Amino acid sequence: MPDVIKNQPFSRVLIEPTTRLDLEHILRIEQESFSAPWTRKMFEAEMNGNPFGYLATARLIDKGCEGIERGAIVGYVCFWIVFEELRFMNLAVERAARCRGIARELVRHALAVGRERGAIRAVLEVRASNVAARRLYERVGFRQIAVRAKYYTNPTEDALLMGMGHLEAANS
Repeated sequence: MPDVIKNQPFSRVLIEPTTRLDLEHILRIEQESFSAPWTRKMFEAEMNGNPFGYLATARLIDKGCEGIERGAIVGYVCFWIVFEELRFMNLAVERAARCRGIARELVRHALAVGRERGAIRAVLEVRASNVAARRLYERVGFRQIAVRAKYYTNPTEDALLMGMGHLEAANS
C-alpha cells in the first residue's frame, strides 16, 4: 500500500449510491480503517433492509495518484435520516487517499442529503483518540456535546458525541 501523500487534493470525486458491486472495495477499506470493522452483512442490511439508511461511495473521477487509478473507490459514508435527525454511522477513506478532502466531501454530501430530506440536526460518535476525524468534524461545524465512556471496544475507549444543529446553515 503506498504511503499517504498529505495535502495533495484530488481534482474531483463522484459521490453516488453504493451498489453491490462496490461492496468488495468498501469491505477492504473498512478492514484497513477500523479495529472492529463492519461485516458484509452489516453493509448489506444498510443497503437493503434499513428504510432510514443511506450508503454512498466516493469514486475518483479525475486524476489519480500513485497506486490509485481514475474510477477507483476511495471512500464511503453510511448515515441514517430519522425524522429531523441525520446520524452518521460509518465513514472511511482509502489509506492512500487520506488528507485530500475526500472525507470532507462525503460529510458534506450526507449533510446536503439530510437537508433535502428535512433533517435539522446531525449527530455522530468518534473515538476520543481519533484526532484527525475530530478536526474534520469540527471544521464542518460539529461540536462535542457529550462523552460516552467505554463506548468502543478493541481497544476499549470513550466516544465523543458530536452534534450540529441548524443544518440549513452548515458549511456546504
